[in-house]
Amino acid sequence: MAPKISLIGAGSVVFARRLLQDVACVPELSEATVSLMDVDEQRLDVIGRFAKKLMRDAGTNIRVETTADRRASLEDADYVLTTIRVGDDYDKDIGIPLKYGVDQSVGDTVGPGGVFKGLRTVPVLLDICADIEELAPNAWLLNYTNPMAIACWAINDMTDVPTVGLCHSVQRTTQDLAAYIGAPRESVSAWVAGINHLAWFLRFERDGEDAYPQLMEAMSDPETFAKDTVRFEVMRQFGYFVTESTRHMSEYTPYFRTDPAVMEEFKLNQIRQDLARRTQRVDTHYEQLRADAVSTEPMTPTRSDEYACRIIEAMETGRPTIINANVSNTGLITNLPEGSCVEVPCTVDRLGVHPMAVGDLPPQCASLSRANVAVQEMATLAISDLDRESAFHAIALDPLTAAKLSLAEIRQMFDEMWAANGDALALYE
Repeated sequence: MAPKISLIGAGSVVFARRLLQDVACVPELSEATVSLMDVDEQRLDVIGRFAKKLMRDAGTNIRVETTADRRASLEDADYVLTTIRVGDDYDKDIGIPLKYGVDQSVGDTVGPGGVFKGLRTVPVLLDICADIEELAPNAWLLNYTNPMAIACWAINDMTDVPTVGLCHSVQRTTQDLAAYIGAPRESVSAWVAGINHLAWFLRFERDGEDAYPQLMEAMSDPETFAKDTVRFEVMRQFGYFVTESTRHMSEYTPYFRTDPAVMEEFKLNQIRQDLARRTQRVDTHYEQLRADAVSTEPMTPTRSDEYACRIIEAMETGRPTIINANVSNTGLITNLPEGSCVEVPCTVDRLGVHPMAVGDLPPQCASLSRANVAVQEMATLAISDLDRESAFHAIALDPLTAAKLSLAEIRQMFDEMWAANGDALALYE
């Protein structure tokens, strides 16, 4: 039987466009149903019209349905993808911490902004999982919603829904590293493991040979170093390259965002999160999508590097593929906490997703990762126990926050952020 793919949060037009194009490129999915769901009916209408035109232009029989009814979208689904936002607010998540001196670069997966995003968002994901258990008991959940590690940890602990968390940082970083050493992308390969946004390139090879010496040499070129300042510096000091961008990686550590001189040295002032820029980027993609939906020019779908469709294709066809995914740590990384959320290589086939055992990370890499796992653990506990104090402890343990503020200042910032979120946190009162 042809699969049903439910996308919850289809108004996230950048990802929705990639998914739709990916699905349209797989012949074995030509009879599938794609159910697009969003609470924003205007955006839903636009992505729905785009999707139907894309499928017509591609000559596929994929059926596209749109609905604002989440349960209707989930019913009998085989695959559920989540790309939702719940109450995200730049002034609350970024602005309040910045007033206290905690300068987050993105603030959606770690730090005060990431913790509060988790408090708002993960309960909604858990509600979706409850619906899946009732309406689509055989479905796989492919989660793209941040904060990734907190969300997947809570889902794995509190539901029986088979879940993987998906990100594109491994693919994009592999492409970056190939460019830094002047190699074709297809000539390099990598073995990557850790936690989301802080996974380590434990092996990086070109044509089967260790390419780290070439990467170290590339770093010595000032122009190359300037392209990825934080990640090159972490590699210089810790010995391994990490998966997330310089901008994002800078907020996972206490080293880069507490001193204006250091921020200037690593060119972090030029790439701070900016609400106007982010809004403009999203609006630009939305306007392009709307134009494409009514254009008389035919569209030709091309495949992206996202993992979701590769998973669906492997499960439907039995042709195995290898991805990196966020899963429960069931002895996979032996020097990170059991049960935490880790990002490891996985084989995918008709039987599902099969995480690969990695063993120990290099001790310095595991230690830096564990500092962030502590935040994720307390945030997950806050969600599972509906416990405000655990949420405070999560932020108090955050490496960047702790490097900047005293405990009393963290408490004051936390209380202000809690009050600013108002009814969005009523569940915890």
